[in-house]
Amino acid sequence: MAHEYGGVETLVVEQAPDPHPGSGEIRIRVAAAGVNPVDWQVRSGAVHEVLPLDLPAIPGRDAVCVVDEAGAGVQGVSIGDRVFGLGGVTGATAVLAVLSAWAHAPTTWTDEEAAGAGLASVTAMGGLKALGPLQGRTLLVEGAAGGVGSAAVEIAVAQGATVIGTAGERNQEFLSSLGAVPTTYGAGFAERLATLAPDGVDIVLDTAASRSLADLIAIVGDPARVSTVADYTNAQRLGVHLANAENDSTLLAEGGRTRGELGRQGRYAPRIERTYPLKQIVEAYAYAERGPRRGKVLICI
Repeated sequence: MAHEYGGVETLVVEQAPDPHPGSGEIRIRVAAAGVNPVDWQVRSGAVHEVLPLDLPAIPGRDAVCVVDEAGAGVQGVSIGDRVFGLGGVTGATAVLAVLSAWAHAPTTWTDEEAAGAGLASVTAMGGLKALGPLQGRTLLVEGAAGGVGSAAVEIAVAQGATVIGTAGERNQEFLSSLGAVPTTYGAGFAERLATLAPDGVDIVLDTAASRSLADLIAIVGDPARVSTVADYTNAQRLGVHLANAENDSTLLAEGGRTRGELGRQGRYAPRIERTYPLKQIVEAYAYAERGPRRGKVLICI
């Protein structure tokens, strides 16, 4: 829990009152929770104008495990079902967490894999949907090796897009394994891209918050063909789509089904980079915030 805006030093492990679900919500007994860039952006105060924090706050937005309480009007899920999903902007990294969007976890996924899929899936789906149909189009994913970027690559490939993904040198082979055409950042990028996509890039998804939106717009020639899930500061100014991760069970289930089906085919499991016990939450966030990462960092409850 954090009692004030700031760095990882503001996080402490302590008792909090048990939460209870409201109408249309469920409560789960958490097995694992994701560590996501939005978590530390919110905690630090960097995005307080867009996502204000109601202090004190428990970090975390996505988690997985069995349902142990359901609010009024909840349908399609029963006590004891294993689900993954999203709560509010905060509250997931706890023994008990309330979710307002959820989907049944594919049986092929471990708890850790399912915990790493929730926010990444719905964020990737939101960013891709803003760009329209993917079939037959060439998509550039900026920051393709991270949790959201890698989810977007696999979903887009499954929907028939040709995907070019940017990442550092150590992640080039990883991107190839996802079905993307990999390339690196930095000097000569425009020339490399022209070779990889001689007919041009149709659409771009930015997942990296690398302050490259202006360059990405120049690549496709139209801000309406660019979507970002990371650069809150510049999206509105430049006129690109800003896709927030909405707590939408339909969107979450769609992303889960797509990735779950890939998993059943042996083509996909959410990538987990490191796991930490709850007592090491400070170390988990310190590691995640250093970035870049391949896959997700998780806290096991």
